[in-house]
Amino acid sequence: MGLRRAAVREASLVESRWPAAGERFMGLINFVKNVGASIFGGSEAKAAPADELKKELDKHGLDASGVKIEVDGDKVKVSGTAASTEQAEKIAIALGNTKGVQTVQNDIKPVTAAPESKFYTVKSGDTLWAIAEAQYGKGHGAKYDVIFQANRPMLTHPDKIYPGQVLRIPPLS
Repeated sequence: MGLRRAAVREASLVESRWPAAGERFMGLINFVKNVGASIFGGSEAKAAPADELKKELDKHGLDASGVKIEVDGDKVKVSGTAASTEQAEKIAIALGNTKGVQTVQNDIKPVTAAPESKFYTVKSGDTLWAIAEAQYGKGHGAKYDVIFQANRPMLTHPDKIYPGQVLRIPPLS
């Protein structure tokens, strides 16, 4: 078992009420806290300060003007409003896919609601094609672009995913 998986497994054994990395539970999304973007003021032990996390959202072009970010150690809570469910989910995963963030409590209310996405934690050897096959069913690997587009601008290329990264898996329309 890899080091990252062992850390996730250990965390889920310590507090079994928390979902596994990438799973959602009443607005709570877990992440592998020792992977992701490095942000000034953050470390593997704690998340970056709220103002630095807000800059990370700006870097991705995500409108977080109606969002409040609170940081408590490795936990981040986001509340407020976003234009859509997609925007609210992208804000949560952009924050969570940074070093030092273990959980994101996503309490953002979308102005325009839509069905929520699933969340998937990338494992070593995964490709977007394989993830699409696993999530959407055999023969749907070509739907990898749906996943890629759902995770833009955080993803810049379909081949640039990494173990521990949490991705949005939107429902197929």
